[in-house]
Amino acid sequence: MTIHVKFFASLREQLGKSEVELDTDSAITVLAVWQQVTDHSPLPEHTLLAVNMEYVNSSCAVKSGDEVAFFPPVTGG
Repeated sequence: MTIHVKFFASLREQLGKSEVELDTDSAITVLAVWQQVTDHSPLPEHTLLAVNMEYVNSSCAVKSGDEVAFFPPVTGG
């Protein structure tokens, strides 16, 4: 199954990539997607997670064709 993964803002800069495609043969969660595409780096605290443009938690299951996005925390002032 193929999952489209996108990184935004400072996460994109830290990882040096804006998007990747992940191919996997098994069921997978958003957290597992992060771990696989970042060589098992810890997920930064307060990162916003989305599947198909809807916010989710890290245990959300991902299906083939889904788009998973990671956003750094947003601050304003």
